[in-house]
Amino acid sequence: MRQFVTGVLAASVLILSVAIIATPDDRVEASSETYRQLNLFGDVFAKIREDYVEEVDDEKLIEAAINGMLSSLDPHSSYLNPKNYDGMKVQTRGKFGGLGIEVTMENGLVKVVAPIDDTPAAKAGVLAGDYITHLDDEAVLGLTLAEAVERMRGLVDTDLKLTIRRAGEKEPLDITLTRAIITVQSVRGRLEDDDILYVRVSSFTEQTDDGLRKTINRLKEEADGNFKGLILDLRNNPGGLLDQAIAVSDDFLEKGEIVSTRGRKADDAQRYNAKPDDIVDGKPIVVLINGGSASASEIVAGALQDHGRAVILGTKSFGKGSVQTIVPLQGNGAMRMTTARYYTPSGTSIQAKGIVPDIEVEQAKLEVLESTGGRSEADLRNHLENGDEAESSADGAVEAAIEEEILDYQLLRAKDLLKGVWLFAKKDAK
Repeated sequence: MRQFVTGVLAASVLILSVAIIATPDDRVEASSETYRQLNLFGDVFAKIREDYVEEVDDEKLIEAAINGMLSSLDPHSSYLNPKNYDGMKVQTRGKFGGLGIEVTMENGLVKVVAPIDDTPAAKAGVLAGDYITHLDDEAVLGLTLAEAVERMRGLVDTDLKLTIRRAGEKEPLDITLTRAIITVQSVRGRLEDDDILYVRVSSFTEQTDDGLRKTINRLKEEADGNFKGLILDLRNNPGGLLDQAIAVSDDFLEKGEIVSTRGRKADDAQRYNAKPDDIVDGKPIVVLINGGSASASEIVAGALQDHGRAVILGTKSFGKGSVQTIVPLQGNGAMRMTTARYYTPSGTSIQAKGIVPDIEVEQAKLEVLESTGGRSEADLRNHLENGDEAESSADGAVEAAIEEEILDYQLLRAKDLLKGVWLFAKKDAK
């Protein structure tokens, strides 16, 4: 069994259980009531098979009943038929076909948790929080999430039109995407300002922890070991594997609890603790989150925040604090069932609440003001030269870099924060 902290499909599975209550008489009564309900289900099933206006497929009918039953519990417990189960296994390995959107179901509509980096959805401008109301002009309302996801998948290079409702937009938006093979490189990194490590984790797949360590080691070599700190970007990261979230958190913590999970029974509780090994050598960390940061990314942000290891900057996260366990079933299908809630080291559940950042910074668009023509020392006749040899920066590369930085206001604030922390630490060391 493998544990997940993300929900992509929302089918359902039939779970029949008999309550065990205090007295034998109560147990008999509970069992009798359960069998009466099962008989009712059998009567309805038989009547549909016999008298429905069209002939129905027994397998599809039972699967629909399973879907309806579990969809009333939560949007993340699901039955995965063999096809969907195979797709899920491919996805967690980091490569799958589709549009590149992590989704959930809310109020009968498909809600975008986050678009995945460098996919058709991200390139077309699909945003976290968008509601998909129609697929190729057919209403989503009335479909299960599994059915909606199935319709979004298809042959590579075929088109699908999404009709989207977006906050702040009066009219629905129509966006046509071309399906592609989605290969997710879950970790990317670069040096910012030559001495700040910037690492983006877009999802938590089987390769995430290894990819993170390799990326940070590469960046440390590029910086010759002299860097001010790390910016860990978890914005629009919809989650993934629980063990990878724990491993990533452990990469920056020397000791203490990372996360705990608590199930239905008291003895189901599990705690995961850090081992000594900080891959950025105790340098300051800023973690970027937003409303598209969910589940596994919230585990990482919550652990680093509670231990005071990182400053969390951005906007409140999605608030998915439940754990799903994958249980293979006969017939090559599987059951994804919510088995626990997870808690940050301080004992806080963020289910439906989210991680609140230490410093709230909304994403913003900045406008560069044109020069007003004011005079400076350099404009005065016979002014003294600076004495340093100036390098020409008239080419477009610098302007392009400035433009990229301006577009990401949250990243700009994170860099300023790291520089400030580094300056104070440098002064204290003297």
